[in-house]
Amino acid sequence: MRNHVFALADDSMQGRRTGSEGARRAARYISAQMQTVGLVPAGDSGYWQRVPMRIRNRPLGGPKLYKLPDWATFDGLPLTERGVDANLIGVLRGVDPAMRNTAVIVSAHYDHHGMVRPVFGDSIMNGADDDASGVATIMELARVLSLDPPPKRSIVFLLTTGEELGMIGVDWYVGHPSISLERTVAALQVEMTGRPDTAIGGFGRAWLSGDDRSTLGSMLRSAGLPVVPDPRPSQRFFERSDNIAFARREIPAHTLSSFGLHKDYHTPADEPSRIDILHMTAVAKLALESVRILANGPPPSWNAGGKPVPAVESATTVLSLPARQCALASSCRRR
Repeated sequence: MRNHVFALADDSMQGRRTGSEGARRAARYISAQMQTVGLVPAGDSGYWQRVPMRIRNRPLGGPKLYKLPDWATFDGLPLTERGVDANLIGVLRGVDPAMRNTAVIVSAHYDHHGMVRPVFGDSIMNGADDDASGVATIMELARVLSLDPPPKRSIVFLLTTGEELGMIGVDWYVGHPSISLERTVAALQVEMTGRPDTAIGGFGRAWLSGDDRSTLGSMLRSAGLPVVPDPRPSQRFFERSDNIAFARREIPAHTLSSFGLHKDYHTPADEPSRIDILHMTAVAKLALESVRILANGPPPSWNAGGKPVPAVESATTVLSLPARQCALASSCRRR
């Protein structure tokens, strides 16, 4: 996993901002890892699920997102010629006759914030903890689970784009799933597992967002796993990560994390050298056992009052990038 974190959070990835060449480089890296493991491609072009968006050049400033109707979408041009990014999707097929047509989703987002004005001489937002740590964990889970006896139900490994700019990739996926949402029994997002959280006991422990909303947390604790409720519910992490897209479609979905609000969050200081690999490995083992439980046993269910408000239908995103970011994104066009 260390190699994955250092590769994805390397300066050559330019902070993996959605729409940039660095993000596409990261996507190619992830796709190659999925192929090496032997996952079944489940995108619309191999492992790639193209996510349409229009990338517009504008003066420096924060990103702006605009929603368009679903009919104003991707027109089939190559990824490098238009504002099209990609999710990466690979599947480990289930084999149990009664369960193989159902699925569990295991996900993380591979995008980050790209490049910014220098802070102490560093302008690259490497995003090692957020969320190269989660992506590395997902890739290690895929490798280990591919060596296990086949799971009873299918496991969808989903690495999304655009989370930092409004959950663009996961919103596209739920509208265009590889396995229908009606047959998806649970979703587990892995987010920021690279550093211990002292609020929950530190090394090797993780928390579950929205723990009281479904039976998943109690299922994992009953199996002896050191998973605790999110110690900071006021931060609303349940609503702030990709899991919410599935939860709003009535699928029990949570984020597994050990994020302790460290000071490097969303700064150029989120470097791979600051990742605690031993802790991250311990949390990955916890995540592995969690996925085995979800893939081979009864599914979790919502607790009374735990199900969030249903989602509004997704739409194509128009992403307006600063001029500086457009210089890094070959898909940007001057207007």
